[in-house]
Amino acid sequence: MTTENEKPEIDDRDAAAEPAPEAQADTGDIEALRAENAELKDKVLRALAEAENVRRRAERDKADTAKFAVTAFARDLLAVGDNLRRALESLPEAMRQDASLSGFLTGIEMTEKELLTAFEKHGIRPVHPLGEKFDHNLHQAMFEVETADEAPGTVMQVVQTGYVLNDRLLRPAMVGVARKASAGGGQGGPGGPGGPGGSVDTSA
Repeated sequence: MTTENEKPEIDDRDAAAEPAPEAQADTGDIEALRAENAELKDKVLRALAEAENVRRRAERDKADTAKFAVTAFARDLLAVGDNLRRALESLPEAMRQDASLSGFLTGIEMTEKELLTAFEKHGIRPVHPLGEKFDHNLHQAMFEVETADEAPGTVMQVVQTGYVLNDRLLRPAMVGVARKASAGGGQGGPGGPGGPGGSVDTSA
């Protein structure tokens, strides 16, 4: 029994278990700041990553521009090379033996050689796939040739040489492609059974 002068006992453990309102407010502020900090850090990392991607794309575009800036000009020059080759191939053997034309013939050959050297210097390489497997990325099938000597899909004839510029196709090689010989035999050509309009068997 207590008297009026006696004070009730206070349990210190209960007082310690209940944080002050000020402490609770500080804890909430800290958590909010941590969340805001994490969000800002994420945004910074994303911005840095995007900036790096933009830089890499710019470098890649710059490199591609340097490598392929001459594409249109190079494609126009291919016709010059074709005409030089046709001129050499069209000369009959009798004219080749003619001493009066030897200088003219030599000049054409040297011009073609210089042109091909310039092509090579600037990354332009010929595609001449005779005997290779047909590749739709590099070749354009013009007709089919029925044969039992080569596997279907093999390039049997090159009508026009193709070219690539730094591994990018500049002009496809125009080719005739082997197909399995039919029971009746025969060959397809530009005007025959395997000519344009017929299906090209590129399976091997």
